[in-house]
Amino acid sequence: MTFYQELQLNQAGSKNLLKKSETLKEKLYHMWVYLVKIAVTMAFCFLFVSIFSILFGNENSIVGVVVLLCLMVFRNADLGIHTGQSTMLLALFFVIMTVCPHLANQFSPVLGMLLNIAALAVLILFGCHNPFMFNQSTLVLGYLLLYGYDVTGKSYQMRLVGMALGAALTCFVFYRNHKNRTYKRNLKDLIQEFDITSSRTKWQICQILCVPIVLCIAELCNMPRAMWAGIAAMSAILPFMEDMHYRVRKRIVGNIAGVICFTVLYFLLPSSIYAYIGILGGIGVGFSAQYGWQAVFNTFGALAIATETYGLQEAVSLRVIQNVFGVVFALAFCVIFYWFMSKKTVHAGLNVRFNEEKQITSDNEIQKWAK
Repeated sequence: MTFYQELQLNQAGSKNLLKKSETLKEKLYHMWVYLVKIAVTMAFCFLFVSIFSILFGNENSIVGVVVLLCLMVFRNADLGIHTGQSTMLLALFFVIMTVCPHLANQFSPVLGMLLNIAALAVLILFGCHNPFMFNQSTLVLGYLLLYGYDVTGKSYQMRLVGMALGAALTCFVFYRNHKNRTYKRNLKDLIQEFDITSSRTKWQICQILCVPIVLCIAELCNMPRAMWAGIAAMSAILPFMEDMHYRVRKRIVGNIAGVICFTVLYFLLPSSIYAYIGILGGIGVGFSAQYGWQAVFNTFGALAIATETYGLQEAVSLRVIQNVFGVVFALAFCVIFYWFMSKKTVHAGLNVRFNEEKQITSDNEIQKWAK
């Protein structure tokens, strides 16, 4: 494996190489490549978001984060269908992420929930057909970030330009990297594969319904940073219940641990470097291959921003409450939804069997009459 190829590995791949190292020299080399990868990634991310902030205003720095997420994910990930159709879908996704979160913020929580459901339905049904690629962690997360950091007036006009630029960059990189791949499926196949009895479709419906409902409830309760609850719910909803239980536990424990670590750093470090605690969290995420540790370090960046607005005590309380509420509600929602769908499936099966037996009886009577 070349130096460049090793740089392309994710955290789990790099740590796997470290574990398999047979000599100290080999281990030190892989550790050095791993550190270089994290340093380069952090520098690139910081520079990319900074450029977007300079071009489109500090209030639109979140646009740089969303575009960066899409670029880093979709340069490798695909949508499972023809490249040309996938590229057009990506452009549509950017339009949805640009317009719908802004409109939803102008409506009441209930009307905003309905718009969010419609928007997420398109993103998830056509962009997250393979749940194990975790495209929802890019598309739905991007949607929620733009929803939570909404802007108006001149700032929104600049956001339109920034998102248009991001769409052009993402579509260009995606098409260039995937144009030579052969896909047997197309957009029509995605529509035909929608099956309410399949685990995939149930998971998609849970994402589509649960995340907007969580946002709506949080807003009706006048809870700031409602997007935190939505992001927590999104990350917890997986196709299999045992995986969901794992995510819920790790999310709750990870956020509490992250809050404690952030609070300790907040009191130990001078106020002049509070802003760099978020960067420290980003470095921690770079070293983390497990979801629980990622939840710990993701808390740093969120709290670093929220503390400036709400103060430490309120920001910490909001972070814990929103995350616990989001994952617990998502788990309860999915349990009830899956139970309801299983009952419907059994009921439908009984109806089919009854109709078949009725048809057999009717055929026997006709044969008997004919004789």
